Amino acid sequence: MVLDAYTYIFAIGTIFALLEAFNNGANDVANAWATSVSSRSVTYRQAMVLCTIFELTGALAVGARTASTIKNGIIPSNAFEGNAGVQLLAFACSSAGAAIWVQLCTMNNAHVSSTYSLVSSIAGVGVAAVGASKVQWGWSEGSGLGAIFAGLAMAPFISACFGAIIFMLIKVTVHLRKNPLPWAVFTSPFFFLIAGTICTLSVVYKGSPRLGLDKKPAWYIVSVTLGVGFGLCFLAALFFVPYTYAKVINKDQNLKPWMIIKGPLLFKRPPPPDAENLKAKVPDYAVIQAAGTDSESDVPEKKDTSTSEITPVAAGSSAGSDSEKAAAPSTEYTYEQYQQLLKDADERHHANLRTKRGPLGWAMRTLHKNRFGAGSIHETHNLIALVKRVPAQIVVALFYGMHYDIHVSQVGIQNSPEGRRMERIYSHAPKYSNEVEHLYSYVQVITACTASFAHGANDVGNAVGIWAGMYAAWSKGTPSQAKEDVEMWQLGVIAAVICIGFITYGYNIMKVMGNKLTYHSPSRGSSMEMGAAITILIFSQYKLPVSTSMCITGATVGVGLCNGTFKAVNWKRVGLLFFSWVMTIPIAGLIGGCLMALAVNTPKW
Repeated sequence: MVLDAYTYIFAIGTIFALLEAFNNGANDVANAWATSVSSRSVTYRQAMVLCTIFELTGALAVGARTASTIKNGIIPSNAFEGNAGVQLLAFACSSAGAAIWVQLCTMNNAHVSSTYSLVSSIAGVGVAAVGASKVQWGWSEGSGLGAIFAGLAMAPFISACFGAIIFMLIKVTVHLRKNPLPWAVFTSPFFFLIAGTICTLSVVYKGSPRLGLDKKPAWYIVSVTLGVGFGLCFLAALFFVPYTYAKVINKDQNLKPWMIIKGPLLFKRPPPPDAENLKAKVPDYAVIQAAGTDSESDVPEKKDTSTSEITPVAAGSSAGSDSEKAAAPSTEYTYEQYQQLLKDADERHHANLRTKRGPLGWAMRTLHKNRFGAGSIHETHNLIALVKRVPAQIVVALFYGMHYDIHVSQVGIQNSPEGRRMERIYSHAPKYSNEVEHLYSYVQVITACTASFAHGANDVGNAVGIWAGMYAAWSKGTPSQAKEDVEMWQLGVIAAVICIGFITYGYNIMKVMGNKLTYHSPSRGSSMEMGAAITILIFSQYKLPVSTSMCITGATVGVGLCNGTFKAVNWKRVGLLFFSWVMTIPIAGLIGGCLMALAVNTPKW
């Protein structure tokens, strides 16, 4: 009977642990990749592939180190006094509290920290299970709540500093030059050096015990780290620099991607005869705020003057620069009109999906043809429609996120409050040439992968710690120990679920982040991501769980301030994000604590 009860609790806890990992991917990972997708350095589908590769690599290589802090650092294992059932129930309620809160926020496009949701839920459960006196509220050698919550202030600030330093280095070295393009081409290997060094250092410095890297001498760590970093830098100088030189400086529009293997031979490739009158064949990285768009995720937005049948009402006079007033018509949308415009944009997107082949196109057509009619759900025609819709709904849940147009959803409506606010913010950010930004789009792919690796090293360990504790208590029938090993397969499962959450549901958060804090471009985005990645890896090396969301937000603000004015940052949204982080602590803790209190005090017969 005891084993049956353990199995039942473990099964419920596993469901919530996996749901918490899913929401972690849909929330934190989506926020981390929003910078790259918004800057157009990668498409959403490319981000899915790269995220999967590097999340799994970061989790399996270094993710186990933070697991022990989450699992045993907040509620010591001896606090359960040998009662494995109470410990198992406590971990199950902790996962449930975090999963419920993050799921509610993600469904409503509210961005919160999955890490702090889990930590707060564990603290609330600890109070209900073993009493407030046994919860590690202080520093506790870097593993208590005091150390973890210190990251609430430290992580965004440190990320902002790193991001600002890196972008100012780019700005001074490249953007402020009279002829910035050659400087951008020939300095790009340096940023490959940074990315390669940081990734390698995170693996070998206090590295994975399974690979024996935690016992390597200092000379080994230095030589391997610098060897990989300079090796990547050498490869970039040998292949990337000649390729981009021919593409953006010589403006060779006949250059094919596979020609990168020619390396230095591309320097001898003659430019086109009319190169002076040509523009380099690169994407347009400008951010456009328009009233309605209809574009694919990898194509720049085009303004759409049509607004269905909605006629905006006249707006009164408002303050602003002449350029801002000229950029937008003197009209104002009411709340109802604005909501209808958003619905119209979704309908245009869905209509485009219905024309596509494949499972998603079939599912969208099925849902469109079998909409619910008049009357209650139990009406015969509605029951028939429901039966036909169920398979299509499952297909949509699996594939809709892969085809979601992130760029269309991020476009603001002119003369809406947010649209005007973003126009003012963007006006304070210098716009650099597409050719220069194009070079940093390649660098941003590396920095985005570094950030994803860092997330796998940190957040996967956070999520797996609870599940590992439940598994140990269930399989052995005794409380998990402070030094309990985290199995490799557990890290792999949690990392895979996080990637699935990002792929299928990450668009829900990504569409409200991205360009909403400050102006984005590849050079800015690569600085943001690298600043966040460095901060996350530093915290991870010292076994301090930290929020990826807080780090990327802090780095975004830091880079935004490099425009030289506070007006280049959307402080209202920054305040809303900080408010959501702070409110996560009591709410997630309350949910987890109440679930534990109800479970422990349930009447027994």
